[in-house]
Amino acid sequence: MRVLLLYPLFPKSFWSFDKTLELIGRKVSLPPLSLTTVAAILPQSWEFRLVDRNVKYETGADWSWADLVIISGMIVQKEDMVFLIELAKRKRKPVAVGGPYVTSVPEVAQEAGADFLVLDEGEITLPLFVEALERGETSGIFRSNGEKPDVTTTPIPRFDLLDLNAYSDMSVQFSRGCPYQCEFCDIIVLYGRKPRTKTPAQLLAELQALYDLGWRRSVFVVDDNFIGNKRNVKLLLQELIPWMEERDYPFTFVTEASVDLAQDQELLDLMVTANFNAVFLGIETPDTDSLSLTQKFQNTRNPLVEAVQTINQAGLRVMAGFIIGFDGEKSGAGDRIIDFVETTAIPQAFFSMLQALPNTALSERLQKEGRLLSDKEEANIHQTTLINFVPTRPVEEIAEEYARCFWELYDPHRYLARVYRHFINMKVESRKKKVPLPEFADLRAIALICWRQGLKRNTRWQFWQQLFSILRQNPSAFEYYLTNCAHLEHFLDYRQIVLREIEAQLANYEPIEPEVEAVEVPASR
Repeated sequence: MRVLLLYPLFPKSFWSFDKTLELIGRKVSLPPLSLTTVAAILPQSWEFRLVDRNVKYETGADWSWADLVIISGMIVQKEDMVFLIELAKRKRKPVAVGGPYVTSVPEVAQEAGADFLVLDEGEITLPLFVEALERGETSGIFRSNGEKPDVTTTPIPRFDLLDLNAYSDMSVQFSRGCPYQCEFCDIIVLYGRKPRTKTPAQLLAELQALYDLGWRRSVFVVDDNFIGNKRNVKLLLQELIPWMEERDYPFTFVTEASVDLAQDQELLDLMVTANFNAVFLGIETPDTDSLSLTQKFQNTRNPLVEAVQTINQAGLRVMAGFIIGFDGEKSGAGDRIIDFVETTAIPQAFFSMLQALPNTALSERLQKEGRLLSDKEEANIHQTTLINFVPTRPVEEIAEEYARCFWELYDPHRYLARVYRHFINMKVESRKKKVPLPEFADLRAIALICWRQGLKRNTRWQFWQQLFSILRQNPSAFEYYLTNCAHLEHFLDYRQIVLREIEAQLANYEPIEPEVEAVEVPASR
């Protein structure tokens, strides 16, 4: 069996970092870990070609070669996913589709003509799919019926199928699932509330595979909550630390975690010692009442500002997610988010309007209340998408606050000032290791940053003053500091896209009056 694995296009987004990647000569931030894992689970007697369409397009020769096409993707990749399914059918190729989006909304792939839907988690459903092919079946839907696989059986992903030079980071996964119950989140719907982890030896084998392929850059641990099972994470880190030391710290690590990481100093110290240098936190909103209403109680138990500062000072760069549009939200939510981001000096604040994702507790509640809008406004968690339900305050007010907030957060002076404040006091582990000679792309990137931010723009005095201050006061943080300065190139471009597209949607928006009574917000816990 010759299998063509296709990964659909992502639209330009907050996370695409297009302009930043151009500086260093990379095409994409992260590879399709889903498809490299699928290739590892399927029979290894089969032949595989993996094409990430965010790197390059498949060729006519690829289509001719293939006996079977497999496509996986997320909700924001819907448009290109549907295109690929339809193209495969025009070329008379059997096509199987899986991944989180079609697991939640299988009808889209069915209507596009997919022959096989391989839903839920592949460790269970991919073997069922293979058995069906061996029986000569030409269509089918394969589900796990609520069963969750033991991820300790998951094989090492086929990283060898990737063009490693195209990516700035690699991806691995240690756990699936999250113990919390945030109303708007689809992770607990897809993967459950009991975190399932791989063994330390298993993850080290995956890292060794990357090491053997020559990878020496950042690795993103893609867990939606890396610390969901703190006991097992600590066991992993205790084995990862000597592994990293023996190999002269070949990787840096980035991950996502719940904000209660700040309450576990042992875990923070282990992460920093293992060479984790950044973490994404789901802050969502500084409004405690909104956090309680959306059942994100873990963010209400301790002061959020102190939590961010604790994590940052321990040696981790903090990225954070924010949402506007919660029920019962008071006017000025955008300003309160700006104040929080400035107070904590978080450089990268991911920000979007609330979306009711399919099958979440939020979408089910809104459906019962008659507030969920039609399929035309289907949630896609993109930063240029309006709310897909009737909120408790006017959409226009929410959208205008959002667009202005996004614009102000990524004002170049404001952004560079936050980057400086974030790194000036951040403890960075000093490692006795060989420092590789910089590549030409790195030198070119540094020169472009200095030219654009230090000479061409009116940030010039701020740029040089802050750069020399970092070199003088916290030189260990210099590389991370300069990398985050480089991200400004993307945000300057993307904030214009957000403003333009939100204003265009508002110009054509027909107001919908809420037909609900004022939401009663529960007392903060």
